Amino acid sequence: MTTDHLVVVTGATGRQGGATARRLLTAGRPVRALVRDTTAPAATSLETAGAELVRGDFDDPSSLPAALEGAAALFAVPPVAFGPGGSGVEREFARGRALIDAAAAAGVEHVVFTGVASTPGRPGGSEGKKRIEDYLRERIRSVTVLRPVRFMSNYLGSLPIGIDGIVDGVHRHVFPPDEPVQIIAVEDIAEFAALAFDQPDRFAGRSLELAGDAPTPREAVAAISEATGAAIRYEQITHAEAAALNPEIAQVRERWAAGSRWHADIEALRIIHPGLRTLADWLAESGAVPLRKRLLESA
Repeated sequence: MTTDHLVVVTGATGRQGGATARRLLTAGRPVRALVRDTTAPAATSLETAGAELVRGDFDDPSSLPAALEGAAALFAVPPVAFGPGGSGVEREFARGRALIDAAAAAGVEHVVFTGVASTPGRPGGSEGKKRIEDYLRERIRSVTVLRPVRFMSNYLGSLPIGIDGIVDGVHRHVFPPDEPVQIIAVEDIAEFAALAFDQPDRFAGRSLELAGDAPTPREAVAAISEATGAAIRYEQITHAEAAALNPEIAQVRERWAAGSRWHADIEALRIIHPGLRTLADWLAESGAVPLRKRLLESA
């Protein structure tokens, strides 16, 4: 495999990394997928698609240099450290720092880092992501930061903390039912990453807040109901329920109630990427079938 345009993709067995690896492979770009287990089904599926697999672990920095050797670029998704007490900021930053140090030592020329969408007063979306962004800019000359909002694919499964997904015909979250909430397809995150790798001079130094649609939660479940043929309703969790799940979930609910919102300029993004997906697009293209299957299995 030539390394002239080799991109190392971290989080390759996850949603963003997997979508990005496949998008780059489709375009004919060589991809090296950093995975913890090279025998996992998601990893072997990428290998079948043409990716080179290499084992690496962010908590074992000595495993990272070999993964980055000879790479021209890096798609970075340092795994979040999250537990019952909330985010493990120091551990998340340590993971990001280890990856960045290895990339700098390997001479990686361009890094596309995907973080979390900003809100007023929180420019990096979270403390851990912001610290990684800042460190990345110190160590790597050419950097593009993507800050996606909530994924459309989150409807496919509940988060470990007890919200998102659809359970017993109900989608539960912190958002008011009749206020717009920005969402994005992970396939579109991959499109913006591919653009950044193809045109590094155009996207170097830029931070892009990413969203593709902004339905209200009621509108979103109505669209899912229509696409799947299943009756879905939305339920906003109370502050007490949010606090019982996790203190950070309660904080998100409080900030949202106070007017803190994601603020991606969807129309401007559509100029850069005209194929930017709406929720209806995502459902028709790939979302409705697995959603229908999950809903039938849980019925």
